[in-house]
Amino acid sequence: MKKTVKDVDVKGKRVIVRCDFNVPIDDEGKITDETRVTASLPTIEYLLGQGARVVLMSHMGRPDGAPDMKYSLKVVADSLSRHLGREVAFAASPEVVDDNVRAAVAALGDGQALLLENLRFRKEETKNDPEFAKDLAGLADVYVNDAFGTAHRAHASTAGVAAYLPAVSGFLIEKEVKFLGEAIENPSRPLLAILGGAKVGDKIPVIESLLDKVDALIIAGGMSYTFFKHRGYEIGTSLLDEKGLALAPKLLAKAQEKGVRLVFAVDAKVARERANDSESLYCDADKMPADMMGVDIGPKSAAIFAEEIKKAKTIIWNGPMGVFEMANFAAGTRAVAEAMAEADAVTIIGGGDSAAAVEQFGLAGKMTHISTGGGASLEFLEGKELPGVAVLQDK
Repeated sequence: MKKTVKDVDVKGKRVIVRCDFNVPIDDEGKITDETRVTASLPTIEYLLGQGARVVLMSHMGRPDGAPDMKYSLKVVADSLSRHLGREVAFAASPEVVDDNVRAAVAALGDGQALLLENLRFRKEETKNDPEFAKDLAGLADVYVNDAFGTAHRAHASTAGVAAYLPAVSGFLIEKEVKFLGEAIENPSRPLLAILGGAKVGDKIPVIESLLDKVDALIIAGGMSYTFFKHRGYEIGTSLLDEKGLALAPKLLAKAQEKGVRLVFAVDAKVARERANDSESLYCDADKMPADMMGVDIGPKSAAIFAEEIKKAKTIIWNGPMGVFEMANFAAGTRAVAEAMAEADAVTIIGGGDSAAAVEQFGLAGKMTHISTGGGASLEFLEGKELPGVAVLQDK
């Protein structure tokens, strides 16, 4: 168990908080999805309520280690001010930390907050440069990490800063570690994992780790075509992961050895091309036309998956069933989301596209937990120690 903000006295102290404000911005510079902003509010509100002087920091986008004002966090400071009902000052320096920023932090009163400029305006951030980490740490007395989405990265603001300050978790990381940890280490059974998305190769370690823990595993979406190819099926122009193809027999053998039921799609929706208005049709999984590609599971698969979901008591889902961003290819992903929303089970959405899908379908409120970190969730499920969590003090 890691210490949280509730385990330290923060009154009158300067507290630097790593948040995940990597929000999507439209062409007019407006935030199109504030989920990550609102997810940070409980920790920020608690610290302000305790009389802390709060310094917030985050990255946004990929400015490649140099100032790029289309990635400025000013828009996030405005959003935070609106949500909190009090001003969150913005330290506009593209240097992130300089004498002006230090002065602004020194001027903070109890219960006041300030947001630094985009951490990735400095190349030292992703290099975990100790001098930059020391500069960040110099702004505060206590470090709080509440950015689960970047906890799998050893950057200056996620891991480096903890070398210079007492480090504890915020409420968001506490919640992530609790739900994901319990789902893997002490789940209500049966434990079902659903893995979709495109590349088998990227998820091989996760599949291998899950086969040691789950009772059943659904493999669907783009990654399933690699297993169909291994079976000798025609997969047309569907996604194929060559690395995954070589490893498929090993994974199938391990599942059999561990007594894990592997569940695959039995039908698919195929299309001429990856376009919403493309000609499309349903077919059995082993009868794909050679000139078409799989873009979704079919209705028979959706029904089979829904039955598996109904039997489970803990469900972890990472990766869509198809190209759900396009309305004509979203039915399979929607069916899985709806089945999970109705399930009498602990339902955990492992971030990334799965989280985007349940939001899109208006079902987010019916899930037990939606992880804020796609890559971090996968690495946690794989059993890896996350650098941004490992550096936090133990209780």
